[in-house]
Amino acid sequence: MSRAIVFPGQGSQAVGMGRALSEAFSAARDVFGEVDEALKQKLSALMWDGPENELTLTENAQPALMAVSMAVVRVLETQGNWMIGEKAALVAGHSLGEYSALAAAGTFTLADTARLLKIRGQAMQKAVPVGQGAMAALLGVEIEQAREIAAEAAEGDVCETANDNAPGQVVVSGAKAAVERAMAVAAAKGFKRSVLLPVSAPFHCALMQPAADAMAVALSQVMMKAPVVPLVANVTASMTRDPDEIRKLLVAQVTGTVRWRESVLAMKAAGVESLVEAGSGKVLAGLAKRIDKELSAVSLQTPADIEAFLKA
Repeated sequence: MSRAIVFPGQGSQAVGMGRALSEAFSAARDVFGEVDEALKQKLSALMWDGPENELTLTENAQPALMAVSMAVVRVLETQGNWMIGEKAALVAGHSLGEYSALAAAGTFTLADTARLLKIRGQAMQKAVPVGQGAMAALLGVEIEQAREIAAEAAEGDVCETANDNAPGQVVVSGAKAAVERAMAVAAAKGFKRSVLLPVSAPFHCALMQPAADAMAVALSQVMMKAPVVPLVANVTASMTRDPDEIRKLLVAQVTGTVRWRESVLAMKAAGVESLVEAGSGKVLAGLAKRIDKELSAVSLQTPADIEAFLKA
């Protein structure tokens, strides 16, 4: 069976994530120690004990989620000899999860990935003062409808589609007033439900250009290798293994739409039958079933999950 291994994005963080992995497996402990060392920060303590509001800060949540994903990958490798290059056909990640995917596939070292995500989180937070931007999920809305709603709501402000997550779940991002107008426009068009997301900045829209510029500099200074299997990139929903192209795509991703629905369909078209979600939460496994009922999906975040997966 052809598999893709996928990595969650922001919003999947929770206090306590990764603790059981660390207690059960020395390989996981080593990952958390290496990330703490790279960042000169006791991130693992924040992940396990909170406070939640500090863990949720973009600059902490991003490297923390990557650390849990990489802990799962290292445990698969050491406990089950489950190597991505041999067992998976493709990798992909949702937004920051793209960095986890690239770390897992050997493009970045673990330490470099942690530092890049710290920079990314700080740059995204700094790009727009708190309270001036917003994101909202428009439910029951397809991507073309969402683009029309965003264009109508913009009125000179930034309002763009940020995430095409699954059929009927598109996220818009931009200036707070414009996003609120988009919710009203959606309601006027008969879409019953829109939800403001609890985020501290408007990700994946033009307001993030200062963060994209910061990532262009940061990525130019880091060694990158070709991933051991192709990456399905967020902004193109197509496959690549070229480090120079990946670098450009990671910069474009900061302001661009995360084309997750199309990415999953591209994996299916490439022969993937099963998605393995490595890391905190079960968001991507849930989306996979909504995108294509024929895909099977499993989430690996606890020692028991990993044990059951390796047995199967």
